[in-house]
Amino acid sequence: MSAGEIVSRHLVELRARGGGAGATAGASAGPLSLVLRFCSISIVFPSHATSITPIRPPLLHPLSSLRPSTPSDLVMERHTKAVEAIASAVRGFFERREPYRIFHGSTNSTRPQRNTRAVDISALKNVISVDKAARTALVEPNVPMDRLVESTLPYGLVPPVVMEFPGITAGGGFAGTAGESSSFKHGFFNDTINYVEMVLGNGDVVKASREERADLFRGAAGAVGSIGTTTLMELQLMEAKKFVKTTYHRTSSVAEAVARVRSEAENPSNDYVDGILFSKDHGVIVTGELTNEKPDDKPVQTFSGAWDPWYYLHVKDRTLNAPSAGPSASSSSSSSSPVDYIPLAEYFFRYDRGGFWVGAAAFTYFKGVPFNRFFRWFLDDFLHTRMLYRALHGSGESARFIVQDLGLPYRNAEAFVDYTAENFGIWPLWLCPLKQTAPPTFHPHTGEAETSADGTVSVPPSLNIGLWGWGPADHDEFVTKNRALEAKLTELGGMKWLYAHTYYDQEDFWKVYNNKEWYDALREKYHATTLPTVYDKVKIDVEARRAESRRTKESLKGRKPFGGFYGIWKSIQSKDYMLHRHAKWKYKEEKK
Repeated sequence: MSAGEIVSRHLVELRARGGGAGATAGASAGPLSLVLRFCSISIVFPSHATSITPIRPPLLHPLSSLRPSTPSDLVMERHTKAVEAIASAVRGFFERREPYRIFHGSTNSTRPQRNTRAVDISALKNVISVDKAARTALVEPNVPMDRLVESTLPYGLVPPVVMEFPGITAGGGFAGTAGESSSFKHGFFNDTINYVEMVLGNGDVVKASREERADLFRGAAGAVGSIGTTTLMELQLMEAKKFVKTTYHRTSSVAEAVARVRSEAENPSNDYVDGILFSKDHGVIVTGELTNEKPDDKPVQTFSGAWDPWYYLHVKDRTLNAPSAGPSASSSSSSSSPVDYIPLAEYFFRYDRGGFWVGAAAFTYFKGVPFNRFFRWFLDDFLHTRMLYRALHGSGESARFIVQDLGLPYRNAEAFVDYTAENFGIWPLWLCPLKQTAPPTFHPHTGEAETSADGTVSVPPSLNIGLWGWGPADHDEFVTKNRALEAKLTELGGMKWLYAHTYYDQEDFWKVYNNKEWYDALREKYHATTLPTVYDKVKIDVEARRAESRRTKESLKGRKPFGGFYGIWKSIQSKDYMLHRHAKWKYKEEKK
C-alpha cells in the first residue's frame, strides 16, 4: 500500500469516527540522577521531573538505527488515534468558543511563551515512511531536521531544503518561514511539501495541497499555526551525494558581497549559496556543489565533533588572508578561493555548534571564561543550538537579545547593513539569497509582484540578512531600537520573519503585510476564528515585558551570573545534549 493510499484510508477512518476522543496517560518520574559528562569528568546533578505523556505513535526510525523501514497499517492506525484525540480537543474548544494554543514540546522561537489553554501534539514526531521510488517522505510535524535526515539518507535521499539547526521541526518549517542556503533554488521549506493533513479550528481533519484546498495550503504556510494545526505532511526528496564541495569567496566591501551573493544565486551549477559578513571589508560568499568525488589530497572537513572548529570561525580563518574574489561568479580571481569537502549531513548542520555565532555571547556573559578552542571543546554539550535555546529562554536573556531575520530587495541591502552597523554594531551578519513567494503571504516578500500572460504571479529574488546579537540592557532602549529597526526595514522595502520579537502596533503590522482581508476570509472559511491571529502570536506586550523585566532585575535571576546558571540548569534538565552525542548523521570515517 502506498503512502498516499495509507493517508486516504486514514482520513476516511477519521471522518467515519467523527474525531472521537482519545485518552491521555500521565506518568510521573521520581528522583533521577542526571550525569553530565565532559570527557573523563563526571558532574552529578539531582533532578526531579514530572512528565505528561500523551498518545504517542511508534517511532519508526529511532535514532539508534538507520535501517530503512516500510509503512504499516499499524503505524498509521496509531497516528489516526492520536489525530482523533487532537481533533476532539480542538472541537471542544471550538464548541465552547474558547481560544487555545498548540503545544509542540519544543521551540526555536525567541518570542515569549504565555501560559494558556493548549492542545498537546508533541506525540506527532515520527517519520512514518520513505518512498524511494516516488522520492517522498510521510512525516509528522514534530520531526526535527536531524531525525528527518537520518531517516532519508539510508535511501540515498534528502530534503531539498534542510534547516541548519537540527532541532527545527518539519511542522515549524511549514507554519513558519524557513529559508536556507538552498532556498535560492528550491524556495522556502513549505515549497517542497506536496500536501499536508490539518485539523481545522472546528475539529475537522482535512487534506490540503496545490490541487485540493489550494487556498488553505497556501495560506497556512507561514501563518504560524493561526489557520489550522498540521498533523502530517508529504515532503519531496532529492538524490543525496557524499559531499558538498564548499568554496569560500572573499569579498572586500558590502557592495561587493551583495553583488557576489546575487551572482552566485544565478549560477546554475550551485546547489547551495549563503554568506557571512564579518565586517564591512571582510565578507565571504559560500557556494556549495553536491558531489560524490573528492580529490585524494583534500581532507574531509567536519564540524560536529567537540574539537572541530565552529563553522563561522573556520570560514573566517580560511579567508583571513585570501584575496578578494570580486563581485561576479565569473571573476577570474575566484580560482584562488579556498575549498573544503564537507560530508552532506555535516554541511546541513554546520552552524549547529555555536548556533551560527550566537554561542559566542555565552562567553561575553560569563566574562571569566576564555573564548578559545579548549573551552569550546570543554563546554561543547552546552553550545549546540538546542541547549543554547533552552539556556536563552531559561535565563531570561532572550528579552534583550536581538534575533531577527530581515528580507530586503538587493538594491537596498547595502544601505540596511550600513544602518545596522551604525545603530547596533552587531557582527557577523548572515546573508541568504531567497526565491520569494508571491503575495498574499506572511513570508517576507519584497519588490513589485509581476503577473505573466498565463496569470502566474511572481516576485524578484530577495536577500535575507540575519541580525543576531546582544541588544541594549535597558528595556525601554531595547524596545526603541527594535521599533526603529522595523521602521527602517519598511522604509527600505523589506519585511521581517515572524519567529522573533515583533513590536509593530496592530495597524502598522497589517500595513506592512498588507493581506488582512485575505487572511480574515481564510480564517472564517476554515473555522479558525477561535485560534489566535498571526498578530496575537507574534506581538510583544511591551508593558507586560517592562514589568517582567523590572521583576527579573530585582530578583536573584536578574543578577549576573545567576540568571545564566539558571539557564544552564534548565538546559541540563532537558537532556537535549544527549541528542547530539548520539546523533547518527555525524561523519564517522577517519579523516585522512
